[in-house]
Amino acid sequence: QVHLVESGGGLVQPGGSLRLSCAASGFTFSNYRMSWYRQAPGKERELVAVITSAGDTNNADSVKGRFTISRDNAKNTVDLQMNSLKPEDTAVYYCNARRIDILGRILNDYWGQGTQVTVSS
Repeated sequence: QVHLVESGGGLVQPGGSLRLSCAASGFTFSNYRMSWYRQAPGKERELVAVITSAGDTNNADSVKGRFTISRDNAKNTVDLQMNSLKPEDTAVYYCNARRIDILGRILNDYWGQGTQVTVSS
């Protein structure tokens, strides 16, 4: 059974930092592209950062220079280090695991339950 469990969310002041972690089980973690998404109230879910099975990363423009995604294939975890947080970063953050084929078709797609991040003074 597949599980993605996020942790590390909470309340932080503007300019502060948080580190989110996602623990994965039930699938071959190293074969999956791992991503963090977020969804703010009244807005659509958006991609924040992605790391491929090869370790290549890409961030949304809104978080470039502030957020860093990393993975540990030995521990089956993916982290999101968030620095210089802004009120507009407030959202529920979701971990996603996705396996795609050579043509880019989605073969498997798993989601965590989300963790709340609130940036406020």
